[in-house]
Amino acid sequence: MRPRSRLLAIAAAVVTAATLSPLPAAQAAPAPAPSADIDPGMLSAMRRDLKLTDAQIETRLRTEAAAPVVEKRLKAKLGSAFAGAWIPSGASRLTVAVTSSSAIDAVRAEGADARLVGASASDLTLLRDKLDKKASSARASGVRGWYVDTPNNRVVVMAAPGSTAAARAFGGDSVTVVTAEQPRPLYDTRGGDQYVINGNTLCSVGFSVAGGFVTAGHCGGTGSPTLGYNNVAQGTFAGSSFPGNDYAWVRTNGNWTSQPWVNNYAGGNVTVAGSQDAAIGSSICRSGRTSGWRCGTLLGRNETIVYSQGAVSGLSRSNACAEPGDSGGSWISGNQAQGVTSGGSGNCSSGGTMWFQPVNEILQVYGLSLTTTGGGSGGSSIISSLNNKCIDVPNGNFSDGVQLQMWGCNNTAAQKFNFVNGTLQTSNNKCVDVAWGSTANGAIIQIVTCSGNPAQQWVLSAAGDLVNPQANKCIDIDAWNPNDGAKLLLWECHGGANQKWRRG
Repeated sequence: MRPRSRLLAIAAAVVTAATLSPLPAAQAAPAPAPSADIDPGMLSAMRRDLKLTDAQIETRLRTEAAAPVVEKRLKAKLGSAFAGAWIPSGASRLTVAVTSSSAIDAVRAEGADARLVGASASDLTLLRDKLDKKASSARASGVRGWYVDTPNNRVVVMAAPGSTAAARAFGGDSVTVVTAEQPRPLYDTRGGDQYVINGNTLCSVGFSVAGGFVTAGHCGGTGSPTLGYNNVAQGTFAGSSFPGNDYAWVRTNGNWTSQPWVNNYAGGNVTVAGSQDAAIGSSICRSGRTSGWRCGTLLGRNETIVYSQGAVSGLSRSNACAEPGDSGGSWISGNQAQGVTSGGSGNCSSGGTMWFQPVNEILQVYGLSLTTTGGGSGGSSIISSLNNKCIDVPNGNFSDGVQLQMWGCNNTAAQKFNFVNGTLQTSNNKCVDVAWGSTANGAIIQIVTCSGNPAQQWVLSAAGDLVNPQANKCIDIDAWNPNDGAKLLLWECHGGANQKWRRG
């Protein structure tokens, strides 16, 4: 640490050169509503299911964002004394279980609460692994599963009603047996995979987002039901626009999990790290259920195409081919999401020209959060909700101890950051740091050489807070200053716009 320191739907005809056709269908100040930067669907569900107020939700999300960073550090530091970690109901701090009283101070030093228990995490894992080796006989014993119950420092075996004794014999004296319903399979949402609209139209998933996926608007109208690639009930179109635009999103049910993947149709996945727009001339690939994985070049942006149903504007163009049924599928450059298939001409035998709806517009219109791995290609901007300006390294000076500021977004290296193993790094791999490792309000936010210490750990919560877990405080624009040059400080998290951030 250093001082200051938007194709083709199944029923549509292939486009000809003459007629294009898409496929059918820092100090106290009044804060804004705490929920302003939280996805509306997630907020509504948390109110309903967790019985929380907006303020409680924001506090919870901030705690949840910071907790994995603290847990990872303590797991490495405590070794065999580590017995697991969890966030107790209603708590604003992580609890870490330890098997030795001598480890308690180390836990508290990281801003967590300690609990002394009898079995270590490795002990519990070993017991669970023994059960895994007997999995083939589990069903005959009425066993429905097993898991490590970290808060209660035990291994739990789940049994069908009436099978408690057999389950206990299966698990042994060291486990706790509880009755449970029969679990059911869950499925992954992945870009490029097939889905079915209204039971008869085929399209392709664009990209996973929190609570569902984005796709093309011409694939289905709002309220249309969908089935997944496996013909299992999947979700419902929550929003759709076509023509004019060609975008939509599907809200999936609880059996589906959003993943940061695009099907490469070669037995694997391409991971999605962000949605930074690629430059014209960049290589670009697309994924869809009909023609699989195809690549080409990005040829243009912001183009207007006149389909038989009407004009669609704001499209990007490429020579990567597509065919009916590929509608709505993923376009990706490197690991950066670019858009969803809209329409075009030709096919994958003769070649052709295709257009896609840029993904960032879809995310913005519906307030969606792209499911990503958390990495980036060249980094992304960190944008303030106060003034829509970007976190900036003054004058591109990457020397140790340079205090970060706010500046009009200009897409330069001085405004590009990546989350790497819990740190927030500049384009040249310097780390965002709290000067002197301070946890006090007003501590300077600077850049220094990365060292892995807690002052360089950051998490961007679902509520838009950029939190240092060690201090459990937020990056704050000093004095609510909306102008270029405003300085960044560490400050108690209060939910104000000067502490709200998004990646751009």
